[in-house]
Amino acid sequence: MFKSLDLSEQEQKNIEPAEQAERVKCLIIGSGPAGYTAAIYASRANLNPIMYEGLQPGGQLTTTTEVENYPGYPEGVTGPVMMEDLKKQAQRFGTDVRFGYATKVDFSGEMHKVWIDGKTLIEAETVILATGATAKYLGLEDEQKYAGGGVSACATCDGFFYRGKDVAVVGGGDTAAEEALYLSGLANKVYLIVRRDVLRASKVMADRVMKTPNVEILWKHQTKGLFGDGVVEGATLWKNKGEENEEEIKIKIDGFFLAIGHTPNSEFIKDYLETDEIGYIKTIPGTSKTNVEGVFACGDVQDSIYRQAVTAAGSGCMAAIDAERYLSEKNS
Repeated sequence: MFKSLDLSEQEQKNIEPAEQAERVKCLIIGSGPAGYTAAIYASRANLNPIMYEGLQPGGQLTTTTEVENYPGYPEGVTGPVMMEDLKKQAQRFGTDVRFGYATKVDFSGEMHKVWIDGKTLIEAETVILATGATAKYLGLEDEQKYAGGGVSACATCDGFFYRGKDVAVVGGGDTAAEEALYLSGLANKVYLIVRRDVLRASKVMADRVMKTPNVEILWKHQTKGLFGDGVVEGATLWKNKGEENEEEIKIKIDGFFLAIGHTPNSEFIKDYLETDEIGYIKTIPGTSKTNVEGVFACGDVQDSIYRQAVTAAGSGCMAAIDAERYLSEKNS
């Protein structure tokens, strides 16, 4: 005869141990100029921040060979060295920097819950989101091959290196038009590679591009690949791909700029925070505050316009100050 367990005993056997959460005043998700600057300010304000660096510690700048437009580096600096400097400065003031990335959040309660790597639970009084945005690429193997050697996703970051040279910009929207116009003031010639036979850019931007003497629009062209000995020396293009008059052409260029958009790294918070149609987190103008109290956003994840290291750092400063003031008012 078998002895049956009563319900309460059976339930106890089936219940897993309660999830142990680590409680913190300030959690910073993401690194880069925004995250590290937020960490520096939060640490100095005695918020004892914990930072999870994400899948790409240091952010997009770690893929940039030379940074010449960030204040304080008169001789320029490589992206990885600059990010390591910011990280060390944050750690100097006590930031607990960890490797890991946020996979889920629950911002429904007073304590903000964040799961790291799908298993570690952090409960934070304040959360600073500095997860950045990822540039869209065409998916060509050559884009990786020549990363840092002529391929860029930011004309205002890297255009200076192509003064007097020939470059190409891929895209047909406002961003591509803006990049082409910016580069036209530096480069000898700018090819604008457009997949269609019209520009998606606004009429005013399209008119400006077409009136710029050293910008040549390559209508109905697509990029097949890049070539060069260690650095970009040219691009192979398809003209009229898929049509009877399809042909392959080559252009000589020193720089290849992607301007087909960015994807903000905000997918994991979309159920709680307001974003625009693309996914950029909305903040109250003049602040880093989101629609959830105690949650702040800084850097490229909330900036679709400037996307510069210096503006990201400034917004990181704002986020830390906003977080400190929020906690001060809450506990007063």
